[in-house]
Amino acid sequence: MDQSQLPPIVHSLLSAGAVLIVPLFIVLFVLLPQAVRITREYERGVIFRLGKLVGARGPGLIFLWPFIDRMVKMDLRVVTIDVPKQEIMTKDNVPATVDAVIYFRIEDPIAAVVKVENYFRATSLIAQTTLRSVLGQSALDELLSQRDVINLKLQEIIDKQTGPWGIKVTSVETREVSLPDSMKRAMAKQAEAERERRAKIVNAQGEFEAAEKMVQAAGLIAKEPIALQLRYLQTMREMASEHNTTTFLPLPIDLFSAFLKK
Repeated sequence: MDQSQLPPIVHSLLSAGAVLIVPLFIVLFVLLPQAVRITREYERGVIFRLGKLVGARGPGLIFLWPFIDRMVKMDLRVVTIDVPKQEIMTKDNVPATVDAVIYFRIEDPIAAVVKVENYFRATSLIAQTTLRSVLGQSALDELLSQRDVINLKLQEIIDKQTGPWGIKVTSVETREVSLPDSMKRAMAKQAEAERERRAKIVNAQGEFEAAEKMVQAAGLIAKEPIALQLRYLQTMREMASEHNTTTFLPLPIDLFSAFLKK
């Protein structure tokens, strides 16, 4: 049927529909991105409706009321923070420079949005102050040899402070402990003196054990005089087996019996 044969009222309706379709598409094109959001598996969306908290949604497709709802997207994956180098003074008054790295994640996205303005900056600042406080209560030897214990203590303190914000601190690792050059030289001298002390102790222990064996051998020879004769013959054999120009004259051991009795 030819459109020219349609009644005038039908023509008017078609023209009005064509005029309305274009604005409708424009409105849908503008409002649809604000009404529909997609969150990934590791993301959650905290919804506010006219400023009032509605809750956390996701993952997947989320529908919002345009111009009424506002969504704050939160990442639930583990986040790392590099703690800048901190100048500290240990318990035994040794200056040092220490840096660390912190691993944490968001357990409660609502608390991370509502209870703290910037959870990332707040966690970083707490980590810096806690690092200076805990390491300042430790001696230098503990800082160098008991790093695992210190890391666990740092984790417990930081996690306790960030827990109300919905933050879970999973690990804290101190990376580098820098000491002044004068302290390094002093520690090197101390280590060298310790090695010399141990060497002298080992040497003295060896001499003591050798003296004990010699006393035991002298006791056996005193009980059995024939042992001295056997030792004398063994010494002669050892001297004869060497390729040298030494000349020796064996003497009977009986000549020394008078001296041995004395």
